[in-house]
Amino acid sequence: FGCTQQELLPCKSLPETLLFQLLGLSIATLSTVTHYGLRFTLISNVSLDSNAYKVIHHTAFYFGICLSMTLILAALLSSAATVRESQCLTAMGFFCFALAFCGLILAACWRYTHSTEVEDSMMDVYDFVFEEVRRNTSSFRVHELTAIHEAFLCCGKHSPFGDTTDVQNETCPPDQVHDEGQDCLREIQDFLKKHMDFVFSLLGIAIGLTVYGMFLTSFLWFSIHFSSNLYRKGKYILR
Repeated sequence: FGCTQQELLPCKSLPETLLFQLLGLSIATLSTVTHYGLRFTLISNVSLDSNAYKVIHHTAFYFGICLSMTLILAALLSSAATVRESQCLTAMGFFCFALAFCGLILAACWRYTHSTEVEDSMMDVYDFVFEEVRRNTSSFRVHELTAIHEAFLCCGKHSPFGDTTDVQNETCPPDQVHDEGQDCLREIQDFLKKHMDFVFSLLGIAIGLTVYGMFLTSFLWFSIHFSSNLYRKGKYILR
């Protein structure tokens, strides 16, 4: 980057800053796609107040945006602290990394203790809409069920409460009506499993990087505190 000797430390911190900013942007992008994605939006709009999915849907979005902003702020504070050699900015950067770390750990713990809640609540919504249409084919739920079938490219489900052929013929895409393998409950479950695997892979990466960020800012704080200029070479004279 064309750094001079005195600018060496800020230039060394530049890749780390960009890495944390990229991580924050990735989390923000994933949160936005999850919140405004067609499949998630359809289920959220249909979900009843008694169903937990709508709360999870909105909470996950706001949590992801707050987390991404915290990581980006931590990266900017760390970069500014390195340039100015400010203990105050370094401490603020450490606090942001620690806050992000706590949030990530809480998210991981919630996922572990509620391992199937998202999938179950999403499939409950589909079950509710499907049974409403099966009991009353003139219901406005027909349009909602048709939209879900088109979004997930699936057709109906196996129901113990009666024949579902009429519902499937009315609401399924033409090329999916006779495809018995496209059970919607299974399609929803498979789609969510892939999505959640990606989300928690990113979560694991974020946890590792926030730990690295806390170590980095701690080292920087102690270096500034003891007036250790990392770019200056000491000279020793034997007497």
